[in-house]
Amino acid sequence: MATNERDQFVIEQYEQGENEMILLFAQWCLNHKLDPYKLYQEAYPNQKASSKLTTIMEDVVELNLAGDIDTFLLLEALQAYGNDDLAWIVSQYYERL
Repeated sequence: MATNERDQFVIEQYEQGENEMILLFAQWCLNHKLDPYKLYQEAYPNQKASSKLTTIMEDVVELNLAGDIDTFLLLEALQAYGNDDLAWIVSQYYERL
């Protein structure tokens, strides 16, 4: 595999994983009747809502159709992609549940 192909493959894999992490977050929020945009804004008050979150919100399923998402799995996924502030907010909401 050429260097450019390998680099492109790594980028695509990272983006796919990031999208899965966002989907986990959005679905976890909806499963707990929380607004993912609100939590994101609490974590990152100086940023606009993530355009990826808006796009991925189209893929979440209704509460009664969704499987349970383990909170600790979500926290690990968030932290793996450098979303420590969002992981902190999620953990705060989880404690309130």
